[in-house]
Amino acid sequence: MKVKIIFGILLILSSLLIAEDLLLDIMFTNDIHGGIDRYPATFMNPDFPPILGGGGSAATYIKSVRAFSKAGTRDNLLIDAGDFFQGHPIGTMSEGRSVITYMNMIEYDFMAIGNHEFDLGEDVLIKTLEMAEFPILSCNIVKKGTNELVDYAEPYKIIEKLGLRIGVIGVTTIDTEQMSFPDNIKNVDFLPAKEQLQKYVDIVREQNVNLIIVIAHMGLPYDPQPAYDSRYSSPKKEIEERRWGYDAQEIAHEVEGIDIMFGGHMHKGFAQPWEDPDTHTLVFQGYAYGSNVGHVIIKLDKETKTISGYEAPAINEGVLVTLFEDEFIPDEVIGDTILVMQKIAEAGMDVIIGEASMNITKMGTGTQNLIGNLVCEAMKDYTEADFSFMNLGGIRDELLAGQISYRNVFSVMPFDNQIALIEVDGRFLKEIIETRVSGSRHGLRTAGIKVIINRKRENFNRISNLLIGGEPWQADKIYKIATSDFLLQGNAGLALLTKVPESKITRYEQGLRDVIVEYIKNNSPVSAVIDDRWRRDDSSPIDPSLKKELEE
Repeated sequence: MKVKIIFGILLILSSLLIAEDLLLDIMFTNDIHGGIDRYPATFMNPDFPPILGGGGSAATYIKSVRAFSKAGTRDNLLIDAGDFFQGHPIGTMSEGRSVITYMNMIEYDFMAIGNHEFDLGEDVLIKTLEMAEFPILSCNIVKKGTNELVDYAEPYKIIEKLGLRIGVIGVTTIDTEQMSFPDNIKNVDFLPAKEQLQKYVDIVREQNVNLIIVIAHMGLPYDPQPAYDSRYSSPKKEIEERRWGYDAQEIAHEVEGIDIMFGGHMHKGFAQPWEDPDTHTLVFQGYAYGSNVGHVIIKLDKETKTISGYEAPAINEGVLVTLFEDEFIPDEVIGDTILVMQKIAEAGMDVIIGEASMNITKMGTGTQNLIGNLVCEAMKDYTEADFSFMNLGGIRDELLAGQISYRNVFSVMPFDNQIALIEVDGRFLKEIIETRVSGSRHGLRTAGIKVIINRKRENFNRISNLLIGGEPWQADKIYKIATSDFLLQGNAGLALLTKVPESKITRYEQGLRDVIVEYIKNNSPVSAVIDDRWRRDDSSPIDPSLKKELEE
């Protein structure tokens, strides 16, 4: 199987050598999140997961592609669209240095800055990026209160390959402002991506370039065509309120002059590019955690020096090459180097802390899933709160039946968030929930409540029934609510939490990850259930107590 797949890929690559066009192999990654180590792909098969080879397997594939470069007719680029280190222990524990070491070894050409680059603070990021032997790009991160770009990133670079001048521009999602701790980004501003990209596309076009590539830490919608139809139907629908930045599809459609765009941020890959119907900008995007390398062969007309087409070399997967270790034997030098760095970063992480009696997965219904319910129960238990909640995207992995190690919990909660308790009245508690179901927002992971949501009702009047600790909600009662310091900073659309006085906040020194560890230790074997804590019923009448409060 392995030999057949590699032979098939090489056959496609070699057959293109006889083409009349110039060929540019662009290999791309995004949202690596420290995933340069070997790891089992439990998301593919939790019982018999195939092994992904990480950076070692990626190096094998990248080198095989580079071997086909030929002076004057074929060349290559290797780029990354950001979020490079925070997620796997080898990335987080080394503050990103291990990932940059790998990227230097395999000779990346460019990397854009992602939102998670700021998770350990700007000072840490700057020191880590100083190691990079390749340009770091972003055209919209500026020093606070100015229009001066930060010193550790360049807006664009112009390179020459195959006799062509190629402009490469980087951009970072402005959602970083709503997804990062304010203290970590206190010295920077994120300028609007659309305006900044158009500015720099125009600047680069004036320098006689033949091709413009944008590396963007922003992603395509999960379902690109329905999203496009909704946005750009005739007549064009107006956006009622833009709380988040532009995504890759909007940029491709609304910024003129981009030939090719490489996105990320969404953790969803696409086997084929999205091509904007009007601008014909091609948008490519891979999956996350180092599970794949994207690869597209851009065909360029020798005479006009413009794109004449593209080829996808991967067998059965379009432009995405899944890095199964048994198909791409890890490069010995790079694989061994990663293993050494991994052992240093992960000392003590395989200590068993408990066990699970079942697969505690991301599968669920509505806002509930098993792992989310377990995490919220752990938060509620530790703080003795009435109610606990997490944002939907804050929990990143699952726990499988059997022994649980600290490493497993790290995968569930890779971010260094702290747990906190606030004391507020029932009106404020209700407002938290209403905020997270207003508009198109979907809700929260929770424990300690039973709530029914009617989404046919108007914003901030969608709760039709609410129990706290099994008792009817009371507007004037003071409730104890457990959450993370990340959310207390107003992230995930919860700016109202910044209004809570510090005198009403109890901040624990315990990290949220360690709270989960303690819960598992104390309750093994752990399990979780999907119950009636959160339910949507668009025909549900409003509870009399809630209706009375609204009338008052």
